[in-house]
Amino acid sequence: MPTDEHVNHAYTTNKDALLKRLGRIEGQVRGVARMVDDEKYCIDILTQISAINAALHKVSLGLLEDHVSHCIVDAAAQSADTGDNAIVAEKVDEMTAAIGRLLR
Repeated sequence: MPTDEHVNHAYTTNKDALLKRLGRIEGQVRGVARMVDDEKYCIDILTQISAINAALHKVSLGLLEDHVSHCIVDAAAQSADTGDNAIVAEKVDEMTAAIGRLLR
């Protein structure tokens, strides 16, 4: 189960860029809806959907990278300090489950 134990998540340092990228993706999705409404050629719509998927994957990979460099590194430090390997194992399991969801 995901937790929200960090007050500052790693992505908050790039929050504005992340929100800007998500806004562009949102615009792309609206554009695809217009294409469908305007009955555009299906291959052109599929091309735009592919671009949206690629953009979302890029966002996902960035968030995973932030998770590893911030949350997992912090958990590893806590595990080393306390001798409790379950701390880092929980974060790794959480990340593995997130990757599994992305690959479905």
